[in-house]
Amino acid sequence: MKTDTQEKKKLSRKDFLKLAGVATVAGGAGSLLGLKKGLAREEQPTQAVDVDLSKLPQDIVQKNELLRMQEDLLRALKKPLKERKWAMVLDLRKCIGCSACTIGCKAENVLPPGVVYRPVMDEEIGVFPKVTRRFTPRPCMQCENPPCTPVCPVKATHKREDGVVVVDYERCIGCRYCITACPYNARTADFGEEYTEGTPKVEEYESRPSFEYKKKWPRKHGVSPIGNARKCHFCIHRIEEGLLPACVTTCIGGATYFGDNNDTDSLVSELISRPNITTLKSELGTKPKVYYIWG
Repeated sequence: MKTDTQEKKKLSRKDFLKLAGVATVAGGAGSLLGLKKGLAREEQPTQAVDVDLSKLPQDIVQKNELLRMQEDLLRALKKPLKERKWAMVLDLRKCIGCSACTIGCKAENVLPPGVVYRPVMDEEIGVFPKVTRRFTPRPCMQCENPPCTPVCPVKATHKREDGVVVVDYERCIGCRYCITACPYNARTADFGEEYTEGTPKVEEYESRPSFEYKKKWPRKHGVSPIGNARKCHFCIHRIEEGLLPACVTTCIGGATYFGDNNDTDSLVSELISRPNITTLKSELGTKPKVYYIWG
């Protein structure tokens, strides 16, 4: 049963966030108004480029982390879905807080105002005069024991066999229980807002469809995903086409790693096995699949 869109929008986004205690994300990642129309991606799903990495010198592939992750990804896709376990590693020593990953994610998934899949937290640490800043990207943790799934009354949010927690937009009724249940504030609600709202013209890039979950979603009021809960899904529409997630390829500091943790030869498995790896709020028993290198 689908809840009427008007019912979903009784509360404004700002009022809802205040009630839910969810912090808004400020800074350059909060707006796409600076994008040129000419840079907007055409209304086509992301497609892989047919490149045979085996023809490249293996010493180059091993030294180039992006090429190695691409090779790991293609190897993982040859296995059945249930034998893959996607994981992400974020090296905070390399993150410079540029928010390129946030903007890349917004552009890839055509995200409206207030919907952010990958915010970057900015915190000041240390004691004067030895003070510095630490930047922490915070995508969905893709928990092994996700607290967001059991609270969904219609089973719209669930975990796939490969460990990715997803939202079925066609089942979601917009109750937002999952948003409150997530201890990482990794979910947001789509209230149907537009960046150019209140202006004479809505720009073309705002009306583009998104291709999340390998399906075309037109941006129209009364149609999903407007009114639904939304979250990071590791760009599975890209993964299953043989492409790395958008945040990985746009990270200018090379701080984001992705791959199959079930593959002992993958780069992420190598990083996760190191002693300086950690997860957020591990005491909750959620067992996140996003790992952090602190130092």
